[in-house]
Amino acid sequence: MDYSIIDKYIDRLIEDTVPEAPIWNIENIRQGKKPGWNYIDGCMMTSLYTIYKQTGNKKYLDFIDKFVDYYVFEDGSIRGYDLETYNLDNLNEGRVLFDLYKETGKEKYKKAIELLHKQVEGQPRTGTGNFWHKLIYPNQVWLDGLYMAQVFYTRYETEVNGGKNYADIVAQFKSVYDHMYDKEKKLYYHGWDYSKTAFWADKETGLSKSFWLRSVGWYTVGLVDAISYFEGADGLKAQLIAIFKDTIEGLEQYIDKDKHMFYQVVDQGGREGNYVETSGSAMIAYAMMKGARLGFVDKHFAAVGESVFNGICMEYLTETDGKLNLGGICLVAGLGPENNRRRNGTFEYYISEPVVENDAKGTGPFVMAYTEIKQL
Repeated sequence: MDYSIIDKYIDRLIEDTVPEAPIWNIENIRQGKKPGWNYIDGCMMTSLYTIYKQTGNKKYLDFIDKFVDYYVFEDGSIRGYDLETYNLDNLNEGRVLFDLYKETGKEKYKKAIELLHKQVEGQPRTGTGNFWHKLIYPNQVWLDGLYMAQVFYTRYETEVNGGKNYADIVAQFKSVYDHMYDKEKKLYYHGWDYSKTAFWADKETGLSKSFWLRSVGWYTVGLVDAISYFEGADGLKAQLIAIFKDTIEGLEQYIDKDKHMFYQVVDQGGREGNYVETSGSAMIAYAMMKGARLGFVDKHFAAVGESVFNGICMEYLTETDGKLNLGGICLVAGLGPENNRRRNGTFEYYISEPVVENDAKGTGPFVMAYTEIKQL
């Protein structure tokens, strides 16, 4: 297919965006939130930096620098960031700070990296050593958090700390594999409550009820990106590659044979109300292609990932009045808290959340997957 239209789509995203009001952050716009540091913008910044590295076009770097510069103050403090919430989501955008510091030499980016690393050092943990997802979710591990925190953590270890805590990173992924992976279905549950007290958690296992696509997507991307930043430590890296390989090989069976995408509730394809969803499909496509390119999984997954990406384009990429739109994106989903029992982890809950166009939780992974398409 003609991928040049995707370049035009990316250009529209950055041309129509100012740092204080990014057009892709549909969730914040709907809630009327003030601009603040968040993982959604982080998805886009990471994607756009990869595009910059591939094309050498400085407009992408200039956009990222202008955007992030608005959020990071000279003393390294960050607009809208509160360390004391111990929210793993807030670490994701920190990844691009390493790149911006190298590109621009701005000391404030280095200071902001250290501020975010303080959160890593103080993040509360379960008895298994896993980070709590947020302070408001005690003893809870969500798949999303492995992407949000561990990739930043790995980059810090590689680029600042000499890999001294690589074993901790591997142990956290391994704990998720041991506790949250259904080895028969070859899928991960969205959440795990170590204390087994959350209303959504199984009283025997602490696990949530369903396999939510985007959470599985976050996890696969977290794995492949973290592995790619490891330097040395071949034994530890091999443990992560083995987990990644099992994860990717298990997912292939769930691709819809007609639409070439994954379903919102992964193992319930064809069930009434279920739908093929863009963000999680794009993440897994990216992970498959990147994993194949780097030799972490069989090379045939490059073609599998490409077919999923093309499926997204066929199903949800449309043009209206000369402007491209990307649909099929689940706006948001989560587990709890206690005062929001609608978010109970059931099939019915996951299919009830709004489906939107052009939100960065979909466009970010879509652009990430596109960067792998360009390297095939």
